[in-house]
Amino acid sequence: MAFSEAHASLLSSLTSSSSTPAKIDEKNSATVIRPHAQTASVPDFVPLVKSVKPAVVSVSATVKDSGQDEDGEGPSIQMGPPQGGMMPFGFPFPFMMPGMPGMMPQPPHPVEAKGSGFLISADGYVVTNFHVVSGATKVSVQLDNGRSYPAKIIGKDSKTDVALLKIKPDTALPYLELGESEELNPGQWIVAVGDPYGLGGTVTAGIVSAMGRDLHSGAYNDFIQLDAPINRGNSGGPLLTLNGKVVGMNAMILSPNGGGSIGIGFAIPSDTVSAVVKQLRKSGHVVRGYLGVAGQDLTPALAEAMGIKSKSPANPAEGALVASVTGGSPADKAGIKGGDVIVAVSGKNVKNAHDLAVKVSSLPPGTKAEISVIRANKTLKLSFTTGDLSTISKNGEESAANSGKIGLTLSPLNPRVRQEIGVDENVQGVAVIEVGGNSVALRAGIRPGDVILEVNSHPVTAPKAASSFITQSLTAKKPILFQILRDGQHLYMAINGNLQADEDVSSTNQNAED
Repeated sequence: MAFSEAHASLLSSLTSSSSTPAKIDEKNSATVIRPHAQTASVPDFVPLVKSVKPAVVSVSATVKDSGQDEDGEGPSIQMGPPQGGMMPFGFPFPFMMPGMPGMMPQPPHPVEAKGSGFLISADGYVVTNFHVVSGATKVSVQLDNGRSYPAKIIGKDSKTDVALLKIKPDTALPYLELGESEELNPGQWIVAVGDPYGLGGTVTAGIVSAMGRDLHSGAYNDFIQLDAPINRGNSGGPLLTLNGKVVGMNAMILSPNGGGSIGIGFAIPSDTVSAVVKQLRKSGHVVRGYLGVAGQDLTPALAEAMGIKSKSPANPAEGALVASVTGGSPADKAGIKGGDVIVAVSGKNVKNAHDLAVKVSSLPPGTKAEISVIRANKTLKLSFTTGDLSTISKNGEESAANSGKIGLTLSPLNPRVRQEIGVDENVQGVAVIEVGGNSVALRAGIRPGDVILEVNSHPVTAPKAASSFITQSLTAKKPILFQILRDGQHLYMAINGNLQADEDVSSTNQNAED
């Protein structure tokens, strides 16, 4: 069935449903959900496409190494579980580099990476993805009319996958406005525009599948999930509502075995893009706000135990439960206490601990803001001033012994690192903050953001301890066994300690509940 026919069929099924609103079944005390009648037809996208397409551009970047393919998306390597993986339109997610299994080592040579972008001002500011221009020595932008301009990278932010470019046009250019993704809802029509496979301006349409998807790509990202078909080269293209406002920037897809779109795509919310671009345009880099709490999700069981009522049976209570507060932090000075439930920041609802980190980090240091907390069944509004996350102590970061061979850079779980990787104070271990390219650790599957809990069955809480156990195994030429925490799951990974022999790298998943 064609795309339009499929959606027409869906709408038809909705229109045939009863128009009776949801009601309570008094006998069973359950809410009976019946959809309201729908009379809308499939939208006419033609006027929208004609108006926005001139502001969508193709981005070409010359990069030094051969780690990316010609679509700017990297090698199509399966990532994660055997049945598929997450990737920014073919680029394994979150970080895959040359030297991974299945890749033949190649000498560095310049290649051209391609992606999409869109104009946000008449004088030539262009927004695209960080991974489209990462490592670029030269960037050019081609407009919809075929004209090309050299582009300067004004700034880029790897943590949110956003980059800002500037071209110097000889005339005012059409541009798009960044809307408010906070107002987007599942089921809403959206349109994606980009340059998949270098074919030129391409338009696809679909609906918002879900909001606030946490793909565990870091503490500062949540995503809009969409079903509009998007593929390689769509990276950096705009996601629009029917009123022509940009509500997201296309970033990645879920793709089995490195294939194309299966209708599960993800876009960076425009609220995130707008906050990052504002800082990049001003200073060329991003500084993030810091609150100073270790938070955890407010589960239904916790909410019930704390006497916090749900909005409705279908809408459980939301918020971030404060597990602890760092002494002297902005949260401490504002009067936030352990056991408080943070439900809003600057008037925007907080859904969970990850959402709290996203909202706080989007506020530049020195921002005065209001935070709403529930304490003893009472809602309190407190004022705080965001700290500067970059100034929180980095003391203790060090490279593990033999890092040239193993390729790990480790850090203690200090408040800054905990906030960056989203780990609460109950977790004890050392954080992986960098994994060397083409390293043994990278080939073993260890990623930045992992927390090493044990090395050779020895619990570790300091980088020196982890380094010591690694060194002992390398000296004895014995395997190194890591227990790692990743996205709430416990993993075991092993590296052959005899680096002169053929490397025997393996990893096994262990369910966190086991």
